[in-house]
Amino acid sequence: MEKMLVATEELARHLDDPAWVAFDVRHELADPQAGRKAYAAGHIPGAYFLHTDEDLSGPKTGRNGRHPLPDVQAFAQRVARCGVGPGTQVVAYDAMGGSFAVRLWWMLRWLGHERVALLDGGWPLWLREGRPVSRDTPPARPGSFAPRPRLGATVDAAFVERFRKDPDVRLVDARAPARYAGEQEPLDPVAGHVPGAVNRFWQQNLAPDGRFKEAAALREEWAAALAAAPAGKSVHMCGSGVTACHNLFALALAGLGDARLYPGSWSEWCADPARPVATGRDPG
Repeated sequence: MEKMLVATEELARHLDDPAWVAFDVRHELADPQAGRKAYAAGHIPGAYFLHTDEDLSGPKTGRNGRHPLPDVQAFAQRVARCGVGPGTQVVAYDAMGGSFAVRLWWMLRWLGHERVALLDGGWPLWLREGRPVSRDTPPARPGSFAPRPRLGATVDAAFVERFRKDPDVRLVDARAPARYAGEQEPLDPVAGHVPGAVNRFWQQNLAPDGRFKEAAALREEWAAALAAAPAGKSVHMCGSGVTACHNLFALALAGLGDARLYPGSWSEWCADPARPVATGRDPG
């Protein structure tokens, strides 16, 4: 099994290693240019910047969610220009517990690149430890990434509508409890959640120090969240298919296997007024 987490000291040893590529995926939903500005102000030496909206998402139609998946070939060419090839060790990081970096982790694995990990503790830990920081944008590097999309990794709104009441399918919403409950909604025009979905806030995958919990703890917590159903029978969503990947990462880190992503998530679901909406806290 490929490593899923890379410690700061390990990445520091590989900053000049041509077989390693780091990506800075810092982003803020309320300020889409914040990540690019933060990268310009300082980043891990040699790291390339990927924008969540521009590089890790495709065009929005108003009905396909806030972060639809990008064109596969365009994304493949983008990371190949950063040196990603068949044997490259990719490390992704952000400043928010991996909540944006997980999108890159999921996309690369979805497209057949297994050697991708998150920087445990991310940018905040890198800074706290006084590790080197650069303002230089690294030059393009030759790479070769041939995407091979994994069948069955995603579901669409029709699937969710058909199976959301099926006891054999567990629909998990990664948003904060207040958003799930419909008590507040800062980003989408409708508040609430898909009826039948349960809530597992992505931040619950992290320890107080901002690093991921141990695999054993995650296994126990996720067994409860999934009501002992296998991970492969679960479908994960959030506001726009980004932080849902955090829960997918946690499941894999816990050794529970791969689950499915609903990329359109709540922002796609609520764009159709004919689709049902539920409110209230998850009793589980």
